Amino acid sequence: MSLSRRHFFKLAGASAVGVSMLSPLEALYARAARGQVAGGIGYGPLAPKLPENADELVGVVLGGINLGTQPLLELPPGFNYTAISYTGQPMDDGALVAGSHDGMAAFPGPKNTTILVRNHEVSANGSNPIVGLPRYDQIGGGTTTIIVGPNRRVKQHSVSLAGTIRNCAGGPTPWGSWISCEEDLTLPSPGRATKRHGYNFEVPATTEIQVADPVPLVAMGRFNHEAVAVDPETGYIYQTEDDGSSCFYRFRPNVRPTKYGDLQERGGGVLEALVLDIPGRPSPVNTRMNFIQYKNQPLPVKWVQIDNVDPGAGQTSVRAQGQSKGAAIFSRGEGCWFGNGLIYFTCTNGGNIGQGQVFAYDPKQNTLTLVVESTNIEKLNFPDNITVAPFGDLFLCEDGEGVEYVHGVNKDGELYRFATNAINGSEFAGACFSPDGHTMFVNIQTPGITCAIWGPWTRKRA
Repeated sequence: MSLSRRHFFKLAGASAVGVSMLSPLEALYARAARGQVAGGIGYGPLAPKLPENADELVGVVLGGINLGTQPLLELPPGFNYTAISYTGQPMDDGALVAGSHDGMAAFPGPKNTTILVRNHEVSANGSNPIVGLPRYDQIGGGTTTIIVGPNRRVKQHSVSLAGTIRNCAGGPTPWGSWISCEEDLTLPSPGRATKRHGYNFEVPATTEIQVADPVPLVAMGRFNHEAVAVDPETGYIYQTEDDGSSCFYRFRPNVRPTKYGDLQERGGGVLEALVLDIPGRPSPVNTRMNFIQYKNQPLPVKWVQIDNVDPGAGQTSVRAQGQSKGAAIFSRGEGCWFGNGLIYFTCTNGGNIGQGQVFAYDPKQNTLTLVVESTNIEKLNFPDNITVAPFGDLFLCEDGEGVEYVHGVNKDGELYRFATNAINGSEFAGACFSPDGHTMFVNIQTPGITCAIWGPWTRKRA
């Protein structure tokens, strides 16, 4: 499926009513200058709710949880959800839904359906693996594709990528595909892997039951990938890296992709790492240490090229190559999403207290701005996946300890709690909005449940 640039802006989170996020950023900067992580009440107090399809789930027990009788989420007044596509559920291709639900994106399908492509962060020998052919390797990670009807029920689901490891996040493309990222650097070894890992793979957003040709996108680099975001104006692909001293990367394809398969067939390009060009500061800049002093400042950046994008055993890592040239050091780059004309990304362990940061890269101005930093574990605890709502708010999935939340960031720059995991301490993952903007899809990673949430999104958030 080919998406128009206009449709991609809508899918990726650019507001249909022209919200530019300039005002929200200014509000964030103003609060940041006062050292605040401002809190709002958002849509109101959260309360436990049963899924709307609870009657269809009676008798389904997953991880000791009866999906038909126990509230899975706490949500604000007026919001409801269905629980769909859970671990172990039979699919239309004969396989069972794999575990460890993670990053996702939603694409427009025929007859008002939504095509949801979902990662499974299954380790090399993890339980509840992906089963499908063709396979990249004899390993259990990959993706599944879910066709969701307008009634927020599954019409069809099946395996769409197989044989990869720890597919954590990724990102949608303007040309109608999902780039799935391996967060793993496994090399071939007896009894384990037969191929090198640490790559990105492209999966078409299609209603056909098919497993994607598992071609590694080597030119995009071999490292602990987390997520990607595509700038639809240029076709440049931005990438995060899940490591305590990671880089933020930009991939410039030699030939601008226009359809699924172009990255495979016409591959090649330049991989670069971001350098913060701060006067008086030596490179590389470590954004974890006292970086909050720059929280209200768009900072100029430059980019340095990675010479060896596919290092093997004993060779200098992609990260080390970049930082030897001054690339900035980020603490566990994770979620990444295009919206409001910006590339947002999270650093789960970033900040002075190590509880998380959110950055915004402006591709037109070539600047980077710290827009959120957790100064209190009660306010924000390890933000991971991120998405941008059609109305401009940011939504952050927590991956910390204790109670896990989906947080919103409103146009006044305030953090608010939108959803609570009501069943266990597992992380939220994969938050994204349907193309029409009416439904948020999100995963509880363990025991592996995808939820579809709807409600009064346009209601004023205090």
